Amino acid sequence: MTQSLAAFGPDLFLSEGPVVRGAGGFRFPTRMAVAKMPDGSLWVWSPVALTPELRAAVDALGPVRHVVAPNGLHHLFVGEWASAYPEARVYAAPDVAGKHPDLGPVRPLSDDAPGAWRAVFDMALVRGNRLTTEAVFLHRPSGTVLVCDLMQNIPRDFYRGWRKVIARLDRMTEPEPAMPAKFRVGFFDRAAARPAAARILSWPAERLVVAHGTPVDRDPAPLLERAFGALARGGRGEPHASDPG
Repeated sequence: MTQSLAAFGPDLFLSEGPVVRGAGGFRFPTRMAVAKMPDGSLWVWSPVALTPELRAAVDALGPVRHVVAPNGLHHLFVGEWASAYPEARVYAAPDVAGKHPDLGPVRPLSDDAPGAWRAVFDMALVRGNRLTTEAVFLHRPSGTVLVCDLMQNIPRDFYRGWRKVIARLDRMTEPEPAMPAKFRVGFFDRAAARPAAARILSWPAERLVVAHGTPVDRDPAPLLERAFGALARGGRGEPHASDPG
């Protein structure tokens, strides 16, 4: 597979990775984002497999200095990137470090972006979900919200047989990015999730990128409201009435 970096907004680039397998044999398309920082260095979100083609494209853009694993389900390729770019700092959600004791020092993500990022990123650490704790980001220069698993829209014909049925019922294959049912019902502690959900909805979002789905290049606010609105207001987080069934 030939990989390149495609510009998605000011100083933000996307690249599609290989299909990976998850629980139950479900396959997932993958996508990563690369942001160019003011000092010319690169910030890599949810890294995909580092092929020679992708590495050449990344190296042509600048030196990698920040590698981010935003939740405990997006860690498969972090080790590859850490090995390839030993000068990069690895940042990870709370449930990642234990899965990669080989990574060496891992800087934990918290409620606020590290100081070196704050001019470029805002972030919200979404807690209280049984499946994972996820860091959601706003890339300020492009107005892009970056979501790994809490929103998805995998093509409806991506699966076959019983997996296609399960994916539809789980809302993994909605026409637009939506929160899958398993993550929605996974919020056992909605009070813990509420501050992050409210913060996400306060952002001046102009674009939306999800790791498993189609990027949205205009007006993502209604989609974010459907995904996080009930959590932000302290509700149960049921699908929005206007969501397609």
